[in-house]
Amino acid sequence: MDKIKTGKFRVVNEKTLLVTVDIGKPMLTAYCRCLQRRTWKPFEVSNNLKGFEKLWEHICWIKTANHLEEVVVGFESTGVYGEPLAHYFRQKPVKLVQVNPMHTKRVKELEGNSPRKTDRKDPKVIADIIELGHALSVVVPEGAAAELRRLTSARERRIERRTALYNQLQDLVFLIFPEFLEVMKDVKTRSAQFLLGHYPTPEAIVGLGLEGLVQVLRRVSRGKLGRERAEALYEAAQRSGGICEGRRGILLEMGEMLSEIETLMRFMEKLEEEIRSYLKQIPYRDMLLSMKGIGDITVAGLIGEVGDFRQYRILPEIMKMAGLDLFEISSGKHKGTRRISKRGRPLLRKFLYFAAINTVRKGGVMHATYQRYLERGMPKMKALVAIARKLLRILFALVRDHSLYSENYMKMECLKLAA
Repeated sequence: MDKIKTGKFRVVNEKTLLVTVDIGKPMLTAYCRCLQRRTWKPFEVSNNLKGFEKLWEHICWIKTANHLEEVVVGFESTGVYGEPLAHYFRQKPVKLVQVNPMHTKRVKELEGNSPRKTDRKDPKVIADIIELGHALSVVVPEGAAAELRRLTSARERRIERRTALYNQLQDLVFLIFPEFLEVMKDVKTRSAQFLLGHYPTPEAIVGLGLEGLVQVLRRVSRGKLGRERAEALYEAAQRSGGICEGRRGILLEMGEMLSEIETLMRFMEKLEEEIRSYLKQIPYRDMLLSMKGIGDITVAGLIGEVGDFRQYRILPEIMKMAGLDLFEISSGKHKGTRRISKRGRPLLRKFLYFAAINTVRKGGVMHATYQRYLERGMPKMKALVAIARKLLRILFALVRDHSLYSENYMKMECLKLAA
């Protein structure tokens, strides 16, 4: 398979038919141009297989009639509505490219010297950007990597939904039993959710009795919570300041939330089983997993977002995809602060950030490096971002060199030099 080059490159010559598409959910607006500046009016097709075939017939007719040799199809890299089109044209003899939506936004005023934005203007702007040499290749995961992308995205959506449910549940608990949160601390725990499901009101806790509450807590928490916690909760229930009016609706909603959380947890377990199953099909997974602190789900997420690490030639390509490439705004005597661009895939950055948190803990492989950054006066957040960049660099090198991570690598190199 050809190496992926995510950088900018020129794709148009005098024998090229340039086809650009503005993507919408129901309709696509296509525009054709060749280098001699001959153009055809934009036209619309439906965003489905029938529309794709109609567009392809039109492209073939123009290519044959004008004796052109190559077809380049370009579009903005926005949302999910362009994915079926991308998959369709990957099966055709065309070169598929995309442009950054921020470039389209800034270049649009060159077309007619106006900030006007329409579906018929946008494909012309995309064509201008591609002719200027600012096209980007289309990275589409295949096989197991494609499955990992969908599975990790589904898991991420369930995590977001679960977090929202936890927040809403805390609000409802505060209304009827505010002291519960002071004693149990967190509604995410198994013990707290069991009590909210079976004894959600102060009266229910008091009715259970102190000894009964002690037994329930010990059983549900498997011995982690004992008499001291039970006494605190029992006392709080006796002097609770929660509301009494309108509690029926609150209790019904709380029950439904707890049921939905349980369903989400079961589904996430199923997703994680599928993720681990597909991860076994990735030939270089052991290289990435050899780094302490980076587990199956993180590695699966990274592969799903990147596609295939082996298809990238140099680190800046994958660093830019993650949005971790550095930039600064300086002019004259003003020296800007270096920051990450955040223009890449946000979920990829999230996986790397949480991987950084795991590796900087005491005993982690990046703990010493992280402490050095902090000693230099670097803020904790920037230090974690720096660790995330370093992790990506190491993971890329492990796959590139077909090697496993060695925690004492630098020490071994120094000993070799000394010898």
